[in-house]
Amino acid sequence: MDVTLHLAQDPEADELLGRSPLAALVGMLLDQQVPMEWAFKGPRTIADRLGTDDLDAHEIAAQDPEAFAAVLSDKPAVHRYPGSMAKRVQQLCQYLVEHYDGNAELVWKGVGDGRELLRRLEELPGFGKQKAQIFLALLGKQLGVRPKGWREAAGAYGEAKSYRSVADITGPESLAKVRAHKQEMKAAAKAAKTAGK
Repeated sequence: MDVTLHLAQDPEADELLGRSPLAALVGMLLDQQVPMEWAFKGPRTIADRLGTDDLDAHEIAAQDPEAFAAVLSDKPAVHRYPGSMAKRVQQLCQYLVEHYDGNAELVWKGVGDGRELLRRLEELPGFGKQKAQIFLALLGKQLGVRPKGWREAAGAYGEAKSYRSVADITGPESLAKVRAHKQEMKAAAKAAKTAGK
């Protein structure tokens, strides 16, 4: 894996995401209740604070939980909820160590079809169906991981030329389109909720 991503809108953070399967997974895990760029800068910040050039699932899984929470809590915090996200990142890394020898890329390497890949992603701690589908779409659209049926398994996120998620962000222009789509979805959900009262 060595591609150029533009999810963090920060060259150093994006460089790590493009070459490190674990960094990409951790960025996706952090992508909730914070701006996308903030979430995807997280892996670079964690690596810097651990004094390394990449994330290592074995190292993170073995960290003392309080010490690792402090890594994410230092100012500026890696996430709005650094303590709970530190726990989730460690759970993800522990799962990867247990099931994939700590190699995040093995989650998708050699997978036979999109349904199997979606199942594997959904099994990751912190990855529900929507997050798994978005990451599957990111793998297919930007990282060249395209097992048979990947678009179908990714659902609407797999559609070509859509601007629904991080899978579609290739620069500032597409980021703006994804943001606009998310705002439309929130407005529609709010209108539906109001109409249902």
